[in-house]
Amino acid sequence: MGGALEGIKIIDLSRMLPGPYCSMILADHGARVIAIEDKRYMADDIFLSPVNRNKDHMTLNLKTKEGYEIFFKLIKEADVLMEGFRPGVTKRLGIDYETLKRINPGIIYCSISGYGQDGPFRDIAGHDVNYLSFAGILGTIGEKDRSPCIPGIQIADLAGGGMNAAIGILLALVARERTGEGQYIDISMTDGMVGLLSVPLHIYQRNGMVPQRSDTFLSHRYACYNVYETADGRYISIGAVENRFWKNLCNILDVPEYVPLQYDDNHREEILDFFRQCFKKKTLDEWVKELRDKDVCWGKVQDLEEVLNDPLFLARDMVGEIKDNKGESVTVLGIPVKLSDTPGSIRTAPISFGESTKKILEEIGYTEREIEGFIEKGVV
Repeated sequence: MGGALEGIKIIDLSRMLPGPYCSMILADHGARVIAIEDKRYMADDIFLSPVNRNKDHMTLNLKTKEGYEIFFKLIKEADVLMEGFRPGVTKRLGIDYETLKRINPGIIYCSISGYGQDGPFRDIAGHDVNYLSFAGILGTIGEKDRSPCIPGIQIADLAGGGMNAAIGILLALVARERTGEGQYIDISMTDGMVGLLSVPLHIYQRNGMVPQRSDTFLSHRYACYNVYETADGRYISIGAVENRFWKNLCNILDVPEYVPLQYDDNHREEILDFFRQCFKKKTLDEWVKELRDKDVCWGKVQDLEEVLNDPLFLARDMVGEIKDNKGESVTVLGIPVKLSDTPGSIRTAPISFGESTKKILEEIGYTEREIEGFIEKGVV
């Protein structure tokens, strides 16, 4: 059986990470995704192969008459259009939502931008670190009394942009089943980050204090939710928030007197110092062996290579291999959303830039000679 989105066709004009990550999620679950980029973007060297699996990819210059016509042939049969230009660009190109819905009333049009389609920042350029900054996320990450720490993954791009765009598209598809009409989706990556502030907001509303770096309930303030260095210079995380987990950990470390003092600010530094010294007495592997079957909420701090070889993720099909078009094995990340009856699948390896151009043009009726002419004119 095909994926849950089998039969849905998506035209993806976005580039870099947020949009392509979104369309990968949808492609993994059966949607036909045709990614379109201008070949001029090849010079930027930001074509991220891992998020281009299960897709077709073609080049197209929308500033040419022929490119414009090709695009509208594709739109007539599409369910979803995705774009990640700055606000106003699609209007200038003549491919904005109002124009497209006149040709295809059922089209779902999703725009992903840094700060949204309206508001005082709509025209300002930005990247992940900037969206995290404005949304108050970056200010919560890092060591106390030191500068904020930039995360090693693009949280705003992936969660604020890509995931929210996927949710928005799925919601719009469900609504279209009832109304028969498409709609416009405005995804702001910064909005998406503000939407993640539930716990900081709860802390602020509860005690009137603005959460500070490394000094909140779930960020280093207490020993029960922290990260500790081990004897071999590695790190282990402890997440014993509930008292039953904390009690188990204190008993393992032979400090039952700390059980009732879990969130006691008068003993906080004393307990933290003890835990720091204690975890440095054994290697990470020794701690894993000791805590493995204990109910204390612990985790190894792993690097990418360790993750790719971890039995947990291999067993969960979150790491695998697929053959590319050259017959060589390519490592791929798995599909985190696991459906019982209509599961997603990795059907094709990440495609190269523009690899599907000729195939797609042939599908919509262009001849070999016409395609050669497009190439000569710089249309594709």
